[in-house]
Amino acid sequence: MALLLRVRAGLAAKGMQVRSIALATRFPETVLELKSNDNKKPLLLLPQALTTCREHAVRKFDETVDIVVELGVDPRKPNQSVRGVVTLPNGTGKVVRVAVFAKGEKAEEAKAAGASIVGAEDLLADIQAGKLDFDRCVATPDMMALVGRVARVLGPRGLMPNPKLGTVTNDVTAAIQAAKGGQVEFRAEKKGVVHAGVGKVSFTDAALIENIRAFMVAIGEAKPEGAKGKYIKACHLSSTMGPGIKLDARYMDPTSPHFMRFN
Repeated sequence: MALLLRVRAGLAAKGMQVRSIALATRFPETVLELKSNDNKKPLLLLPQALTTCREHAVRKFDETVDIVVELGVDPRKPNQSVRGVVTLPNGTGKVVRVAVFAKGEKAEEAKAAGASIVGAEDLLADIQAGKLDFDRCVATPDMMALVGRVARVLGPRGLMPNPKLGTVTNDVTAAIQAAKGGQVEFRAEKKGVVHAGVGKVSFTDAALIENIRAFMVAIGEAKPEGAKGKYIKACHLSSTMGPGIKLDARYMDPTSPHFMRFN
């Protein structure tokens, strides 16, 4: 836009008539929306936001509904880290591919439970080669020394098995079923932002609201002792290819008397 104004001003200064100029580079509406002043966006209640979200979900595939929550924490401080897991009551609508590090009977159990990939040294080699054809990773405790060799690959992608999240376990069947049944892991990243897919645009409003309620309750329960001041600062909703829609955070905070009261 600044370039366009400078060109028009230059032509006008030379006494040339300016009618219209088209730039070769066009910016998607979603980018323009996200770059706009966030404070000027109206605060919407969740039902209104879901309607707006669907209006922007015009692609030919069933887009994911994503929620982004800005927390009043500094993840760089050990006593302000936020991490947890929640099972969405209506699932994510996504086919989840689960990789399992296991040997012997546990490997056979994992295959029977529906794991997409099961292995040990061979699975390690695939990961080291850059093959990460899975969405969740589970490991039996005896395999963690092996898994640790690719921690730097799995960790940044949120795929590292963790006993606190139930992904380091001898009960591989339960872990696989949980992953496939709508279990979502979350953690605060840079600037205290947590995000997750909470369903598909094809879901009913009731199903999405129920999923989002469960997610926000889990966020509230994961509040670290070191967090001071306002915990849930802002919330945004969007479809995969749509713009961010700012929610009224008062109705998204599980500690608020307004939580999920939209009527």
